[in-house]
Amino acid sequence: MTSDDAARSAPSRAIGTHSALSPEQTEAVLELLAQAARNDGQQAVSEQGRLQLRGGERPGVSHLLLTVAGELVGYAQLEDTDPVEAPAAELVVHPSHRGHGHGRALGSALLAASGKRLRVWAHGGHSAARHLAQVLGLTLFRELRQMRRPLGDLDLPDPVLPEGVAVRAFVPGRDDAAWLAVNAAAFAHHPEQGSLAQRDLDDRKAEPWFDPAGFFLAERDGELVGFHWTKVHAEEGLGEVYVLGVRPGAQGGGLGKALTTTGLRHLAAQGLPTAMLYVDADNKAAVSVYERLGFTTYETDLMYRTET
Repeated sequence: MTSDDAARSAPSRAIGTHSALSPEQTEAVLELLAQAARNDGQQAVSEQGRLQLRGGERPGVSHLLLTVAGELVGYAQLEDTDPVEAPAAELVVHPSHRGHGHGRALGSALLAASGKRLRVWAHGGHSAARHLAQVLGLTLFRELRQMRRPLGDLDLPDPVLPEGVAVRAFVPGRDDAAWLAVNAAAFAHHPEQGSLAQRDLDDRKAEPWFDPAGFFLAERDGELVGFHWTKVHAEEGLGEVYVLGVRPGAQGGGLGKALTTTGLRHLAAQGLPTAMLYVDADNKAAVSVYERLGFTTYETDLMYRTET
């Protein structure tokens, strides 16, 4: 979430809500996001949100386009797919159009569309976003840390897998259903990751960064018990611990640590200088594991919500 700092009137401002975007609208939003990212130092809309720009209508997802005199200057996405949690949103205003109340206008439109039950991400936790959250009556709800560690000095012991467990690479098509099932079980507590469906997996498999050689599956007696999906951000020179999960019932035997080590060694072998990952700040056990592996907090994303 990025914002403006004032709420001056904009008579020519208009906000349109769409269940799907045309190719031209999609490209305009992507260009807006790219310009904001260059200015802010990180994306205002998550990977999942950017993937949902393409491919037509998606259940529960709506797009808000804010224009001034016909020019796109703001964008928000609202996702209402969680059966329990309030709808989640992300928003951005073009850097050269901030300070004119557009962020507040988008936020107010999101509140109206969600029935005043709303969660909003502020990627990077910038002061302007915190101010907008306060103006909209939102309170801090969740803290997501991005942690990083150098890979050039990677000196981790050989991964020790639990007895009977072997690791191999993901095979697209063959392993989809099994991975989706284990991912859902491992992240049943996590509203974004745990709800991934075949279409979401297909979206990621179609991305240029997808490489099954860096998608590690752990099996025992032919049954999937854990995984470590790595990702390479080539332009930034970053390797990511993209998703790491262990099936309930297979936890506690060192499999998570072994999979983490396997993935980090793979990323280091690609010549990448740095590894990154995201972890909820209140997941103290995971934060402690990553700190012992040499990760430190790089930046923080914040989620705000209406009072419930």
